[in-house]
Amino acid sequence: MTGLQLMLVAGGLVGAGLALILIRLVPAAPDLADALTRLSPAGTRAATLRTRNGASKDADVRDVLGSVGHRVLPARVWGRVSAQDLAVLRMTRERFYGEKLLFAFIGLVVGPLLSVVPMVFWSGLPLYLPVAASLGLAVVLWFIPTYNVIDDAKKARVEFSRSLGAFIDLVALERAAGSAPRQAMEAAASIGDSWVFRRLGEELARTRWSGTTPWDSLRELGEELGLPELHDLADIMRLSGEEGAQVYDQLRARSASVRSALLNAQKADANAISERMTLPMTMLGAVFLGLLLTPQILRMVTGG
Repeated sequence: MTGLQLMLVAGGLVGAGLALILIRLVPAAPDLADALTRLSPAGTRAATLRTRNGASKDADVRDVLGSVGHRVLPARVWGRVSAQDLAVLRMTRERFYGEKLLFAFIGLVVGPLLSVVPMVFWSGLPLYLPVAASLGLAVVLWFIPTYNVIDDAKKARVEFSRSLGAFIDLVALERAAGSAPRQAMEAAASIGDSWVFRRLGEELARTRWSGTTPWDSLRELGEELGLPELHDLADIMRLSGEEGAQVYDQLRARSASVRSALLNAQKADANAISERMTLPMTMLGAVFLGLLLTPQILRMVTGG
């Protein structure tokens, strides 16, 4: 690396530092949607849950970076991510922001390191190429946490629906044994040890001191996580709790419906994968056929 390149790199670092200082001094415009979400009942419940579970003990560098970035950078920089996706993963918005900043920083650091080898063998490499590569890599890595959240939330909802079918069956059995609606749901939630059953158990336990009914709490949880299956369960249990209806058959039918929907979704995914495999298999067959016919064609052309 020549002296001119070192001077340009040093100047760029100084300029980046001054830019960060100026950005820190500029007041950030609050995100109205995010502020209203924090003030809503679901946001208050999430904040209470974080405090109860001691989220501050599990804080790491992502939370620190996310808190600083949330205060400093404007809201439009972060892009759009669904609050329901973050809720189903139990990820705070600050940790999500921190992951984006950390990934972008890794891209900025890895870019110059990868450009060391080309600059050693090619001393005339323009400086703007490593800089552009670093910025491009940082931009690509900036969007990876968003993709991870969307993909992980989709998988978590599938797992939640699968466990919810078993939970509904357990509630039906408890109701058939004579348990009250609240006791039936609490007993069913205490049987499983997966995160779905623990989440349901925490929500039901919170209703004992929050003053809300279990079915209203399940409906709010379904809206928070984006799971309409919980709405149907809440409506069935409302009939049982407020009107004393016998809901064993309705619960078993709802459980079967949840499993049927999951099975249909899995079949659709399998069909989509099979369709995507058609073209590669066709190409593989064409290559194999070409390998078989090539010697014969060469003999015919050469006259051998």
